[in-house]
Amino acid sequence: MDIAKMNISEMLQVDPQSETLFLLDQRVLINDSVSEGLLRRELIQIFGKYGAKNVLTRYGYAHGWRTAEMLSKRMPSLLNSPVGGASLHKLYGLFITTKLSESDGSGDEPLIKSIINHSYEAEQHLLHFGLSEECICWTLTGFASGYESYKHNKDVYFIETKCIAKGDDHCEIEGRFADKWGDRIKSELPFYGMESTNDILKELSEQIKHTEKKLKKSLFSLKNVELKKKALDGMVVRSKPMTDLINLAERTGKVDTTVLITGESGVGKELLARYIHTCSKQNTKPFIAVNCGAFSDTLLESELFGHVKGAFTGADREHKGLIEEANGGTLFLDEIGETTPSMQVKLLRFIQEKEIRRIGENTPRKVNVRIISATNKCLEDEISKGNFRRDLFYRLRVIELKIPPLKSRSEDVLPMAYSFLKQASQEMGTKVTGLSPDACQCMLSYDWPGNVRELKNVVQRACALCDRDTIECIDLPQEIQEFMCSRKDYDRIRTLEELEKEHIERTLKITKGDKKQAADILGIGIATLYRKLKTYGMEDIRPGGECSEYITR
Repeated sequence: MDIAKMNISEMLQVDPQSETLFLLDQRVLINDSVSEGLLRRELIQIFGKYGAKNVLTRYGYAHGWRTAEMLSKRMPSLLNSPVGGASLHKLYGLFITTKLSESDGSGDEPLIKSIINHSYEAEQHLLHFGLSEECICWTLTGFASGYESYKHNKDVYFIETKCIAKGDDHCEIEGRFADKWGDRIKSELPFYGMESTNDILKELSEQIKHTEKKLKKSLFSLKNVELKKKALDGMVVRSKPMTDLINLAERTGKVDTTVLITGESGVGKELLARYIHTCSKQNTKPFIAVNCGAFSDTLLESELFGHVKGAFTGADREHKGLIEEANGGTLFLDEIGETTPSMQVKLLRFIQEKEIRRIGENTPRKVNVRIISATNKCLEDEISKGNFRRDLFYRLRVIELKIPPLKSRSEDVLPMAYSFLKQASQEMGTKVTGLSPDACQCMLSYDWPGNVRELKNVVQRACALCDRDTIECIDLPQEIQEFMCSRKDYDRIRTLEELEKEHIERTLKITKGDKKQAADILGIGIATLYRKLKTYGMEDIRPGGECSEYITR
């Protein structure tokens, strides 16, 4: 590439999917000199010139260092060109180099000396503040320092010796290796924040690379999570245990077999069952849910299997059961652990034979229904107590999905809370849009014994009662506020070791370091006291005034 004729269009590219602009490997944010000037003005007004120079110099250094690092991989010829940096400054719109001189930097001559014009920093400073008493191209000298430090793998610092902003005809910057500046650089080093910014940025760059790899690796799975989040309709998934469970549920949906979903009450078992149905080939067919614990034995049999007219008192017409209604689709049997042994026998026969008989008739009816059942009980315990049939348990639990309680997946609490808040705000017509930091902390600290169902109810209640646009702790139920207070009290409790150390320190302070007297007051032997002092790192205490100094330092 001819560096002198380099065009910025050769380095820019647009990601066709995200429509994001990139300069080689770095994402580009289009900005303008006016907004940069306004930022400079705000920084100077808030932090003063010294503070603003700190921020802008370090920012420029990081920008230059990262730019050079990028070029070393994609365009090393540009990085190693004597005019590479000057060309980039022009392409970036920072300034135009009109004269450039270089040396090897080993002698008294500067490594680089540049005369520059059209510095955007000088232009904006004059616009907002007028003439300055000092050179003010802080970002530009920082950029040059970071760029050349990476290029030479050695600390290089630039100082601006002339500046249009203080009345000079042009701006002029001079760069030398750190050890060639002598005492002149001491006043500038604080603005870079450390003696070797280069080493810090190398470490930071490695962290950025590691983070970028993790982000690329997880991009596809994150997209899947977003799709699953919508499919689950209310169960926002962020934690790894739930992400893994949802992935397993998706695979389960593709095979036609029975599924047992277990977990505490309120964790979202029906939502997961619906998601399995959505992922199955039967997703266009009915999904019918029935709570087995809500019916007596006779009513449950009638609801599931149906009955003919006159089958029992009050059966004045033929009734089609829910199993037939779900034919071709999915039947969700919630609270399966509440069924009686006699009902379990009938369910077992239905699952084995794939046929039913309505109450009052002898003709079997073939059905093709997928069974998903759920319970908050431990069915193995129920089997050992004689309350549940072992053969039915194995029929139902070809695949078991166990939903963890909400208290064990705190990463899901706030995303779900915001999802419920958005839904509640729309339904109630309120203007509540967020949660305060204190309310978030309350929610994260709480154990949620009622799980997702409780969280949803809490958010709906807070949304209804809140008269602001942000939910505060005071809008949450009393038990959550009290739980937070008790947790804070618990966090303030000190260990026995801490109390013992403090008591020994106080006693030694009273005795002015006299260990024998302190041991007598504490009611322990002198050898025990010495052992404890060594354990707590207090063995250097001497009698006299030194103890008081030790205690208070």
